Amino acid sequence: MDEQNLALRLRGVKKQYRLGLINHHTLQRDLQSWWARRRGRGDPNQRIGANTDFSDQYFWALDGVDLDIHRGERIGIIGANGAGKSTLLKIICRITAPTEGEIDIWGRVSSMLEVGTGFHGEMTGRENIYMNGAILGMSRNEIDACLEDIIDFSELREFIDTPVKRYSSGMFVKLAFSVAAHLRSEIMIMDEVLAVGDMAFQQKCLARMRQAADEESRTVLYVSHNMSTIRQLCDRCVVLDRGRVIFDGDTERAIAAYLDHSLGDNETDMDLNLKSHSRSAVDTGVLMTRLTLIDKITAVYEKGEALRMRLVLHLTKPAPPLLFRVTLRSESDVGLATAWSPAVETEGTGEQVVLLSLPLDSIAKGSFYASLGVYRSDELGRRIPLDHISRAFKFEVSGLPIWNTEAHGYMALPQMDAALSGR
Repeated sequence: MDEQNLALRLRGVKKQYRLGLINHHTLQRDLQSWWARRRGRGDPNQRIGANTDFSDQYFWALDGVDLDIHRGERIGIIGANGAGKSTLLKIICRITAPTEGEIDIWGRVSSMLEVGTGFHGEMTGRENIYMNGAILGMSRNEIDACLEDIIDFSELREFIDTPVKRYSSGMFVKLAFSVAAHLRSEIMIMDEVLAVGDMAFQQKCLARMRQAADEESRTVLYVSHNMSTIRQLCDRCVVLDRGRVIFDGDTERAIAAYLDHSLGDNETDMDLNLKSHSRSAVDTGVLMTRLTLIDKITAVYEKGEALRMRLVLHLTKPAPPLLFRVTLRSESDVGLATAWSPAVETEGTGEQVVLLSLPLDSIAKGSFYASLGVYRSDELGRRIPLDHISRAFKFEVSGLPIWNTEAHGYMALPQMDAALSGR
């Protein structure tokens, strides 16, 4: 393989972490525990009732990662929480060492793994720029040459001589990204940091990363749960699951593989307690607990059918009339359509069963992810979310040509039917 075109090469990279208590904070207790383990006896410092099986106190955050990343590539790294994305980046940045495997790096690495990482709170923004440049091995003259570009890009000129401990999280992001993007390095690493910044600055950062890869031949590694920014920036994606690479290739196919893997097969009877709910900090008193696709063994529909659902709610307090929303997204996470129900009156508290029906006449052939939401209306008629589940389930529609959203735009869906059923 031509190493001259490589930026990173990983072979059999593994990282093991130990779970639970690492030490007892005194040398005497650590020695007691170590001697007990050597003799095959119980830990004298272990709490009563705690697990004493030391063989299960380790896990592999990375379990044999092989990757070749070339100069100028824009690589997205996606996966569920705990998949190993941040661990992989920390190993590449030499923050932690791999337990096994080899990593070859051609060039200097600038990174932004967490908001404020690499900044000293007592130092000003200007001083932190010089410090970060020095860490990368740049001379003062080299830093001077790009200092004005960094300050201009960060939009923080009036605060640049203020100690960064007084910065907001958004200001941290602006300065940290500007430093990472403009200081001289061959590899730029970003880990879920743009989510803190405002939308305009996000777009500005994405454009800068594209420019760094296309015009400066810098390699960009970008971790995010926002599939829209992944799609805008990356020309290749790596999907991680439990420390292993399960897909490496085209961005759209990678997003589809990630969503399909995280959601699972086409279920027809789902325990919504196992799904991730988006709820306000205030207890709304409404929780979706179970969803059944009525009269379906597999979630496959034909033209003319209706998506009929039995939704179980748990109410901890009397609720106002409820509105239900279903939002459809493509396999590549593009929004397609939204349908609302009329208001449904509930009865007291406890378990409530709502029957929903959505005609599928206007939906073309393909696979779709459906998000579910429960809302109420305020005195001004605004819809207030009470409970929401993104990508709650997946279903397929067969028999029609695949819908082209670029050609036809957002699909128009009729209003859902909704009614309260018996408990």
